[in-house]
Amino acid sequence: MVFVRPLASICTLAALLTCTQGQELDGRELYLEQCASCHGVDLEGQPDWMARLPNGRLPAPPHDETGHTWHHSDRQLFRIIKEGLASIVPGYETDMPAFGDTMRDDEIRSVLDYIKGTWPERQTDYQRAKSQADGE
Repeated sequence: MVFVRPLASICTLAALLTCTQGQELDGRELYLEQCASCHGVDLEGQPDWMARLPNGRLPAPPHDETGHTWHHSDRQLFRIIKEGLASIVPGYETDMPAFGDTMRDDEIRSVLDYIKGTWPERQTDYQRAKSQADGE
């Protein structure tokens, strides 16, 4: 009888952990909710994304293999989303907000995993090497 309560607690905890671990975030869904309005449903970015707008800022770049997202390490990409682009390029002006107050860290990582999962091998290998060189 002494072991019933601890055993029940352990089973309950194990069930909660299993449930939480089994509920993986859907990076594509989060991307569509948070990013697609600017970066495109198919990660294509805005038209003429390398031509400055009248306000001097650049349109939202693509996140597919045609853009430059894969040129950045995981650490840089995470900081850009969470803290804004100025966190890695001080003084840079962009229309993209920081998402640190909107998205949890695990949600940001899930979006990045989705984006990276769409790249061809060449871009994936390049980006992985950049992340390793950045200490990740």
